[in-house]
Parts: sequence; structure tokens; C-alpha cells
Amino acid sequence: MPKLGVNIDHVATLRQARGGREPEPIEAALICEKAGCDSIVAHLREDRRHINDGDIVELRKRINTRFNLEMSINPEIVDIALKLGPDQVTLVPEKRQELTTEGGLSVVKFEKKLAKITALFNEKGIDVSVFIGPDKNEIHSAIYIGIRTIEIHTGEYSLAKDKKSTNREFKKIKDSAEYAMSKDMIVNAGHGLNYTNVKRIANIKGINELNIGHSIISRAVFIGLRKAVQDMKALIQ
Repeated sequence: MPKLGVNIDHVATLRQARGGREPEPIEAALICEKAGCDSIVAHLREDRRHINDGDIVELRKRINTRFNLEMSINPEIVDIALKLGPDQVTLVPEKRQELTTEGGLSVVKFEKKLAKITALFNEKGIDVSVFIGPDKNEIHSAIYIGIRTIEIHTGEYSLAKDKKSTNREFKKIKDSAEYAMSKDMIVNAGHGLNYTNVKRIANIKGINELNIGHSIISRAVFIGLRKAVQDMKALIQ
């Protein structure tokens, strides 16, 4: 059955709305752990719009589950991650003007650069995942440069407006996931998954982990964070 990684970025977004200290992302992470999540995900953006350097240091010190640091391939961020030593880094595209990550990172386009970055993390014993669209060409490139874990972008599936579009996007994800797993890759998925659309992705045989943030934090406003995590965990299992 798939594991659940909870992204706590939006807790930091709420904190930044007032510029104070509350709510603290580390407290959210500890609640998510108690509720049964399998990993904590946080994205250290170049503009530090939500999660900041202090947050990731505290997370590295205090959480007991797996720490997955989402990050761009910006040299400054790479250096920070190498010094921090999370359990895993997930390499994602990043644009300053976007509200949230809009698509997958092109391994094909950045193959040489990603090969060098991957080698640096491998030397430190840090697992490397790359966040990609459901595209076999991107999977081929990831394999070629030594990346053994991918996270498939589920944004188009989550945004689909009708049954036909939903089915089309789901098939892309399922076909890509099955192809990657046939090549002995670890396959995760995430982006835009919520309490109504997650089951179908969770039912893809062999999916390792689903990384979900916004929908869990949104539901937590009404029912509490622990219950929101428990409900999502139950759905995917």
C-alpha cells in the first residue's frame, strides 16, 4: 500500500501572512508524524516565500520520520541541502512568479547538470528523486544519469474538468508509473491530490508514496490536522 508524505509548506504560508512565528511548521510536522504519516515534505524555495532556512534545520533535528526536501537546482539551494543532509531531496522546477509548482522538471533538458547534482547527493548518501511529468523520455533520462526515484506530477489529472480528460490524464500517469517500475525505479506521485481524487492514484499497483499538502492543510482548518492526516492515510490504504 502507498505511503503518505505530508507537505507542510502551507503551514509556513499561513505564518508568513502575518510575519510572526505562528503557526510553526515544526509543530505541524510533529502532529503529522503522530497521525501516522510516513514522511515530511518541505520545499525551500529560492525566494523563501514560506519555508525558510531555520525551518529545515529544525525539521532535520526533530522529526523522526523521513525528511524529503523539495528544492530547485539553484547552486545556493544545492549547497544548503548538501550541508543539511535530509533523507531525500526531490528536484523540482521553480519560477518566481508561479503560485505553486506548475509542471515537472525536464531531465532531458538539464541532463548534464542533473547528473552532476545527483552525484554530489549520492556521495553524501542522500536519496535523489526528480519531479517529472508522466513522460517516458524523462524516465529514460533519469535512468541514464543514475536517478532511481521519480515523483510523477499529477497536476493535470487533478485539474481535469471532465471524465474524458480525467481518464486521459490518469492513463498517462498509470502507464508512466508502470513503465518506470518495470525498470526497477521507485515511483512516487503528487500535486493537486485531494480527498476525492486520490484513491485512483493510490490504486496503481506498486506506487511507493503519495506526497500531499494543500488539501490536508485545508481540511485541517475545519477538523484539525491530526484527523485530516488520518483521513487521508485511510483513503490511500
